[in-house]
Amino acid sequence: MYLPQEIIRQKRNNKILSKTEIEFFVSGLKNGDFNDAQVGSMAMAIWLNGLTTEEVVNLTIAMRNSGSLIDWKNTLDKPIVDKHSTGGVGDKVSLMLAPVIAACGAYVPMISGQGLGHTGGTVDKLESIPGFNIRPNLNTFKALVKQQGTAIISQTKDLAPADKRLYSVRDITSTADSIPMITASILSKKLAAGLESLVMDVKVGNGAMMTDIVSAQKLARSIVDVANNAGTPTEALITDMNQPLGTSVGNALEIQETINYLTGNHRETRLHQVVTQLAIRMLLTSKIANNEQQAADLIDSALASGKPATIFSNMISQMGGPADLLENSEKILPKAKVIKTIKVNQSGFIGVMDTRAIGMALVYMGGGRVNHEQTLDYSVGFSEIKPKGTPVMAGDAIAVVHANSEQTADTACQQYLAAVSITTEQIDIEPVIHQLIK
Repeated sequence: MYLPQEIIRQKRNNKILSKTEIEFFVSGLKNGDFNDAQVGSMAMAIWLNGLTTEEVVNLTIAMRNSGSLIDWKNTLDKPIVDKHSTGGVGDKVSLMLAPVIAACGAYVPMISGQGLGHTGGTVDKLESIPGFNIRPNLNTFKALVKQQGTAIISQTKDLAPADKRLYSVRDITSTADSIPMITASILSKKLAAGLESLVMDVKVGNGAMMTDIVSAQKLARSIVDVANNAGTPTEALITDMNQPLGTSVGNALEIQETINYLTGNHRETRLHQVVTQLAIRMLLTSKIANNEQQAADLIDSALASGKPATIFSNMISQMGGPADLLENSEKILPKAKVIKTIKVNQSGFIGVMDTRAIGMALVYMGGGRVNHEQTLDYSVGFSEIKPKGTPVMAGDAIAVVHANSEQTADTACQQYLAAVSITTEQIDIEPVIHQLIK
C-alpha cells in the first residue's frame, strides 16, 4: 500500500516510478484517493523531472485501462487504423482522411475532441451540420464502423477517465505542455479504441502547440516510441502550421471545404499534400499497401471513384444529419449574416502569417472556445484564404470574413490584417511535410 505523498516525493526527487506505483497514481486519479492538490503536485513533479519511456508506457496503459476498452474481435475483418493530430488552424484533415482510408479497405474508428483556444476540433466542425449526433452509444458507433468503414464520434466519458482528471488539473497548473503527459493523454484514449495501428500528425509552427521543430521532434519521437512499446505500431509525420491549412477557418466553412475536396470540386495544394501523405502512412502501417507508390495509387483511385464522398455522405445521414448534404450544402449549413472581403492596402507578397492570431480571431467571433462549456457560432470564420507567397496588389482580397454583426466583422478584418504581413520580396515558405518519424 502506497501513500500519495510518497509517490509525489519519489517523482519530486527524480526517482523512476515502478509500474505498480504508476498504477496506484492512476487509480487515485479515478477514485479520488489523490486530491486536486496532490494531482497538481504530481503533474508539476513530472513536468520538472520528466518520465522515462517505460514510465510513460506504464502511465499510458494504466490510463487506457481506467475505463472502457473497445474490442473489435469477431466484429471487423480488415485492418483497424486511425490518425490523430496535435491540432492547428484550419485543420480539417480527419474529415477527408477517414473516408479515403475506408474507401481503400481499412476500418477507421475515429474518436475526436472539441477545440480549445486557437485550435479547432473535428467534433465542432461536424456539429455544425444540422441534426448530426456526435455522441452515439458505443454499440451504434461499432455498427457504423462495420457498415461504412468509418465513423467519427466525440470522446466519451467512459474512455480513459483517469486522463480526463489529469488533463483538467494540468490545464490549470501550467503543466499542460509536458511531453510525457501529452503522450500518455493522446495515446491512452487512442489505444482504448482498439486500434491495430496509428499515424500521428504532429503540427509545428506559430499556429501549433509545438512552435519549433526540436519540440515537435521530441513529441513525435515520444509518441512513436511509447505507442510501439505499448503494442500499437505507430508512425508520425511532422507537418507545417505556419499558416492556416486549406482555404477556410471556421466550422461550417471547413465542412464545405471538406465537401469540395471529397467531390473533387477543389483541393487546395498544401491540404491535399497533408491528406495524401498521412493516407500513405496509414495504408502502409495497416499493411493495406506494400509500398508508397501502391498506397498513392490506391488513394488516387479512391478519390477518382467518388467512393470517399459517398462514405462521408452516408456517415452524415446515418448519424442524424441530412441525406442531401453534399448536393445542398449551401442551403443546409449555417450562414453568417455579414460577409466581407479583407483587402490589403499595399502591393507585394503575403509573408509571415501569425496563424495563432488568426485562430484567436475566430474565437473572438464566437467560432472557437476558451472553456469546454462554451457554445459556438458554427457559421463564422474566414474563407478564400490566400496562402503565403501569393503576390498581391493594393486593394486585392486576401480572405473573406463571415461574422454575425457589422462590428464583429470589422474587428475580425482588422485582426486578420494585423496577423498577415505584406513583404516587398518573396520569403522562404516552409515545406508542408517536415519529417517522418518511424
